[in-house]
Amino acid sequence: MSHRKLNPRKQSLTVGDVARRSGVAVSTVHFYEAKGLIESTRNAGNQRRFSRDVLRRVAVIKIAQRTGMPLAESKASLDDLPTSRT
Repeated sequence: MSHRKLNPRKQSLTVGDVARRSGVAVSTVHFYEAKGLIESTRNAGNQRRFSRDVLRRVAVIKIAQRTGMPLAESKASLDDLPTSRT
């Protein structure tokens, strides 16, 4: 099985990509980032870029919210997980 690295440019997602693919509003993506639930980097034009693992994290956050888990508790749980991994 090959484990070749993908082009990082192709792996990065815009805030709109994350919102569309995860089914949340762009403002929600910004909110999650401000609360430290997800992270982004900035490109040369100072635009946010997210790694694909953010989609999985947003899915977990949405499920946790549906079950009534507070965001602070979700953050604590996500903080225990390795970063940049799905």
